[in-house]
Amino acid sequence: MPGYLSIVLHAHLPFVRHPEHEKFLEESWLFEAITETYLPLIQIINGWRRDQLPAHITLSLSPTLCSMLLDPLLRERYAKHLDGLIDLAEKEIHRTHWDRQFRELAWMYHHKFCQARETWRHYDGNLIAAFREFQDEGRLEIITTAATHGLLPLMSNHPPSIRGQILTARDHYNRCFGRDPRGIWLPECAYAEGVEKYLQEANIRWFILDTHGVLHAKPRPRYGTFAPIFTPNGVAAFGRDFDSSRQVWSKHEGYPGDPRYRDFYRDIGFDLDFDYVRPHLPSPDNRGFTGMKYYRITGTSEKQVYQRDHALSAASEHARHFLEERVTQARQVSPLLDRPPIIVAPYDAELFGHWWYEGPEFLEFLARKLCQDQKEISFITPGEYLQRHTTNQIATPGASSWGEEGYWRAWLNESNEWIYPHLQIAQERMTDLANRFPDATGLEARALKQAARELLLAQASDWPFILRAGTSPDYARRRVKDHLLRFIALFEQLNEDQVDEKWLREIEARDNLFPDVDWTRWK
Repeated sequence: MPGYLSIVLHAHLPFVRHPEHEKFLEESWLFEAITETYLPLIQIINGWRRDQLPAHITLSLSPTLCSMLLDPLLRERYAKHLDGLIDLAEKEIHRTHWDRQFRELAWMYHHKFCQARETWRHYDGNLIAAFREFQDEGRLEIITTAATHGLLPLMSNHPPSIRGQILTARDHYNRCFGRDPRGIWLPECAYAEGVEKYLQEANIRWFILDTHGVLHAKPRPRYGTFAPIFTPNGVAAFGRDFDSSRQVWSKHEGYPGDPRYRDFYRDIGFDLDFDYVRPHLPSPDNRGFTGMKYYRITGTSEKQVYQRDHALSAASEHARHFLEERVTQARQVSPLLDRPPIIVAPYDAELFGHWWYEGPEFLEFLARKLCQDQKEISFITPGEYLQRHTTNQIATPGASSWGEEGYWRAWLNESNEWIYPHLQIAQERMTDLANRFPDATGLEARALKQAARELLLAQASDWPFILRAGTSPDYARRRVKDHLLRFIALFEQLNEDQVDEKWLREIEARDNLFPDVDWTRWK
């Protein structure tokens, strides 16, 4: 076999749960991802299982995402949201009765929403159970990431925080999937020397880096990104393949920019009468995305109507081109290696379906073409690769991320630098609490667990990224401040031995992830 292809999808969303509000705008991030990415992915893998297709990929499910997918309140709200989508599609079928193009699209959405609801109900709203079932059957390798997706290199000056993020994630993964994770998606693929010490403690065997993180390793890797390297303590690092990344992610060359694909931004939530769409908007007082979009990508001039059959033809063409390029790569480098090259292609999972509407079909076409139309390259997961090829070069990776400029600028800049001095103080105080209260019980133990949760939530990389991007800056700023203020209050109450049980119960009900978090991880 000349080569391997490893598709790695990273599914992550920040923890957003607001029981104090009947409807909350940012909860729609989760609902959109479930409808457009996670349920279609489950449907695709079920198709591979039905047809006994030897297609298996890797999926990272962040602990915050898993917590939301398991939360009864959010599951109940999503079920109502999905019913609302079907109601909207039915309204659109009637509204577009005399416009054939739009009516066909309304029927398409109605069919897809009904399929989503059927899949949701089949698993009783428990998508974690669906993914666990796929992993137990060997069709999926599920990996974890840091507990709240905190950027680990920015915690290098406080190693217990790195340890707390990783071990909390390990423990939560075990709770969800009945085993320990073997691989991890470092948040933002961000690496700095020393992180692997805590991965080893968690018995995590591999992680993924951006291309330059491997190419800048010392000594320089003999096989580039076409084979993993072992860090000095034996944890493997896989490098992102540059070419397969460019073909999907590039603004100028990437497949999702094809004008036959659906336009993400043109939504009926902005086009139609406000009172008509208002019941279906994520925020009833503001226009927003409903998920029903009738136009394709045709630049900034007059938009053309989306044609589903043309879009699916494009997805099939792009899947064929992607596979041909990977086969060509494997042929070119195979003679230079003493083993089949591995081409690691990591992407944000939400790209497939949410941002790139035809992304799930692209994956479906790719899997079937790879498994049925050729024999030169096969699917493999990083974990399977390490089982087959146990000897690899030892090298220390270079500091890196897959963010802006290849390092940490997106998460540390003039828009968000104010966060880190406050985080540093809170982190040091968390270690102080862990050292002083190692055997706490009862109310003290509850307060210490909640302090750990609030710190973890404040450390999420999502908040500084949103501040930098400017998408929902007020919300991100408020989240950081709220979690830090709750942490400070808990710290002071523990110091004074006067924990406010009523208030604690309120914030436990609000920030309710990681029920078994171990505060002594920060010792």
